[in-house]
Amino acid sequence: MAAYVIFDVDIHDAVSYTEFMTKVKPALAEAGARYLARGGEHKVYEGDWEPRRIVLLEFPSVEAWEGFYNGPVYQGLKSIRDACSSARLVAVEGLV
Repeated sequence: MAAYVIFDVDIHDAVSYTEFMTKVKPALAEAGARYLARGGEHKVYEGDWEPRRIVLLEFPSVEAWEGFYNGPVYQGLKSIRDACSSARLVAVEGLV
């Protein structure tokens, strides 16, 4: 069952974030992930959520997502992301 990961990202240093993106894209592809949305226009219709930059990823499964997130490649890159941005993220399983 697919897993969908939603990032709400606030970028503080665009140059360093670009470096992170250059390195994370191949790792995402290797994990079987694909971008469904990345930084497009968004509009809040209900509630008080004020997202900054939305990134929506699809992974083959929650296990694939967790393997990627907890794996050495992403954990090595996460320090770059953390230094140049702040993020909220959530994963949700898709439908059967």
